[in-house]
Amino acid sequence: IVVKDAPGTKIMIDHHRDPSDFAEIAYSDPAMSSTCEMVFNFIKGLSPAYSVSQEIATCLYAGILTDTGSFKFDATTSTTHRVAAELIDGGADHGAIHRAIFDTFSADRLRLLGTALKNLTILEEYNTAYIALSKEELESHNYKKGDTEGFVNYGLAIASVRFALIFIENSDDGVIKISLRSQGAFSVNEFAREHFNGGGHANAAGGRSDRSLEDTINYFKSVLPGYKSALIS
Repeated sequence: IVVKDAPGTKIMIDHHRDPSDFAEIAYSDPAMSSTCEMVFNFIKGLSPAYSVSQEIATCLYAGILTDTGSFKFDATTSTTHRVAAELIDGGADHGAIHRAIFDTFSADRLRLLGTALKNLTILEEYNTAYIALSKEELESHNYKKGDTEGFVNYGLAIASVRFALIFIENSDDGVIKISLRSQGAFSVNEFAREHFNGGGHANAAGGRSDRSLEDTINYFKSVLPGYKSALIS
């Protein structure tokens, strides 16, 4: 069932910019590190004395860990770390959670990462890098949803790169899924909204394209010169 069509009062908790307005009660704060930190605050706001269960602590810690990029993104604050500490005290096994999310992969997923890195293209004049994966490449590695999570960040690992993207061709409908990441003041949220029917955060956003994979990349390259000054300054 779609949440907005479900019976009862709708509560929306979201740290993305410009969230949907379907809910009667909305808690929105783009400055927060993660939605799960906000959920923690919401729970504590209902009852400061309430102690979360180990299961809830585990889920909230996992959400904070992934949304903050292992606590490395700029929105991570000292309060975020204090919340994480309280969740660990509540039973979240941080080592086990980290291993389950970041260090437990199939051989197919690692080989797909190898293909992605081989496909990495660097546009030095724009301090930009992108990866493209076709549906044939995904299928040849027995792709499962989530296998490409984090691939886009490898582009940003290059010292000169400020803008990184990954273009992924959906094997079901051919729609191109796009993940965008940036360093510094360049807003991928604005870029995704303007060109790829998406949005998100200033430094992490998503989008989509109904063009073919090749045409999507060509379109991306055609609009990139308009952002050159922002990317090389």
